[in-house]
Amino acid sequence: MIYLSSMLISVIMRLRLRYMLLAVVIIGTVTLLAFSSFAIHGGKLDLSNDRTDSLDREAQLLHRIRQVEELNELLMQRLRMKFQSSDESVNRELNVSTSLNYNETSEGIHPNKCTLDPEIPKCQVLHIAIVCTKYNSTREVVTLIKSILFYRKNHLHFHFISDHIAQHILETVFRTWYVPAVKVSFYLADELKPLVSWIPNKHYSGVYGLMKLILPYTLPSNLTKVIVLDTDITFATDVGELWKLFHKFKKKEALGLVENQSDWYLGRLWRNHRPWPALGRGFNTGVILMDLERLRDVGWSQVWRLVAERELMTLYSTALADQDIFNAVIKQNPELVHHLPCQWNVQLSDNTRSEQCYMEVSDLKIIHWNSPKKLKVKIKHIEYFRNLYLTFLEYDGNLLRQEFFGCDDIKHEKIDHDDQLNSINEDDECYDFRRERLVVHRTHLYYVEYDYGTDGRDDVTLVAQLSMDRLQMLEMLCVHWPGPISLALYMSDAEAQQFLRFALSSKVLMSRRNIGYHIVYKDGQFYPINYLRNVALSQANTTYVFLSDIDFLPMADLYDHLKKTIGSIGSLKQALVVPAFETQRYKLNFPSSKAELIAMLDVGSLFTFRYHVWPQGQAATNFAKWRTATTAYKINWEPDFEPFVVAPRKEIPFYDQRFVGFGWNKVSHIMELDALGFEFVVLPNAFIVHMPHAPSFDIAKFRSSNIYRSCLKVLKGEFQRDLSRKYGLRALKYLSPDT
Repeated sequence: MIYLSSMLISVIMRLRLRYMLLAVVIIGTVTLLAFSSFAIHGGKLDLSNDRTDSLDREAQLLHRIRQVEELNELLMQRLRMKFQSSDESVNRELNVSTSLNYNETSEGIHPNKCTLDPEIPKCQVLHIAIVCTKYNSTREVVTLIKSILFYRKNHLHFHFISDHIAQHILETVFRTWYVPAVKVSFYLADELKPLVSWIPNKHYSGVYGLMKLILPYTLPSNLTKVIVLDTDITFATDVGELWKLFHKFKKKEALGLVENQSDWYLGRLWRNHRPWPALGRGFNTGVILMDLERLRDVGWSQVWRLVAERELMTLYSTALADQDIFNAVIKQNPELVHHLPCQWNVQLSDNTRSEQCYMEVSDLKIIHWNSPKKLKVKIKHIEYFRNLYLTFLEYDGNLLRQEFFGCDDIKHEKIDHDDQLNSINEDDECYDFRRERLVVHRTHLYYVEYDYGTDGRDDVTLVAQLSMDRLQMLEMLCVHWPGPISLALYMSDAEAQQFLRFALSSKVLMSRRNIGYHIVYKDGQFYPINYLRNVALSQANTTYVFLSDIDFLPMADLYDHLKKTIGSIGSLKQALVVPAFETQRYKLNFPSSKAELIAMLDVGSLFTFRYHVWPQGQAATNFAKWRTATTAYKINWEPDFEPFVVAPRKEIPFYDQRFVGFGWNKVSHIMELDALGFEFVVLPNAFIVHMPHAPSFDIAKFRSSNIYRSCLKVLKGEFQRDLSRKYGLRALKYLSPDT
């Protein structure tokens, strides 16, 4: 109401001022003309000494003044009538809508008939298509999705044209994001490549930059309209406002596009620049309103292909991927295009004219980072645009899990999860622990580009997890372990960006492509250590995995040693134990061999891991035997045993996620390996060393809270009982008297 009132006042004042000025001008002009008819000479009235002539002139003057007054009164009456008419017009305009639409009938479009711009029903699904492939583009698309979700008021259905990599990543993102009223569909880009791969393309997007041309063919035949977006888009308003512009399409218009905001298609950027043909400045295809039904009706697949074949005979390749072909088609068929206001695609590229699209921040609708330089492009107001982008980049995506009420026809996937949460007894002192097990952690796999490069046979991946306070240990681990690594990182959205900057600036990390970084976003009260381990474990691509922790450094050639060892393993049910040691020194001359390590043990600069606080955790390794062993030896499982093992990836179970924070998270896993019948075999010439660091927040809570320790004991008993039910008689030995 406030908005409409202010608009009404603004319109009325503009009209009043317009007609008042017109009245002043007309009255002044008429008056001036009247007086100019008097005898004026040299700027003065001609006052003759002749009295008769003077009286005649006075009479004529009075008569002329009366005529002017009558004329002024007539003009004022007409202006009042005009003003009243304009007031009624303004009222009608505001009563209808602040945005007008054409009235389309079977006879065509009547621009003189204004209708209400139809509101989009809350439960209507808006369809959005995005081409997203490879690892890095998934980061861009998540930021785009955040900006859409932040403003949206409708149910959304995202259609992703993606390769296997992006599909795997985005499926996990949306499954763990748990955003209500959002549906996702995938279309495998590799199957569509033959339709466009014949087109030479110099653009950095490669063959995938041509995929938008085949959307009418790719998307379901019953889908009639879709918004098509590039991944480097940031929304500054509700996507539903863009969807409304479909109603402004005239009868033959099928593509809603914003004019290109550079001189590219004018051919003025450099000497001998030969762009593809375009209508005027051409159009940018980063944002497209696509009427799929109309495109299919005009035979779009044949239309664009014939145009592309003809132009390629002289231009040989595209420079801007699909955009060149879209513009060539529009040049030949201008009736297909509907001009969108430029605020719906403010293009932040080199040589842009985008500053002409906005006078106020409120004018901005969509920001398009269409320069290869992205955030480093040098244009006006770049700091504002960069800050807007960074706001969504670092925005907590968990806050976008807003519910949609009143749409009973659309099922909510969260219902089952909410029922599970509601089933927990709130009076249980361990309520927080039980609830934590049901927390769905938003997960982004392969946050940085990854390339393992082999089939994984007779290879081993180091599996670990970490949080931001252990990030400084990552480079040293990579120096000691050249093989593949799968890491789960527990971070907030903002911390994930800090990690990315750290990784991209690290020569050690950027020299590697065989490290999978999987971001698990913070949520809940406890460190979800076993969920993190499961994420990292599930993404290991090799036959074997080394289950370690981020604060352990392997001996220098452990990777090569393990690759040789696993080739001789006779049984798939063997877990190779790598003996663990520790130092209290932050600066350590790391032992290069078993002999050096034993010497350091003897002088007290190294110790067996946790010998002084939790000796039972490693006691079964039998370090006395290990000192002199030259061949691998078998050991028996013992209570509280938690070694670091190498085992076949497909044979080992996932970690039990009821254990969060500190305590029993690894012990429970080793116990289940024993229940499965695994043999524990100690490697005589292998070792890892734990490096010192500040204690975690969770271990501080364990030490200070009686409830924490009590609940851990309760969870331990429940796990042991579950294990005995799952594995029968062979698991009875895990039951303790107080279980």
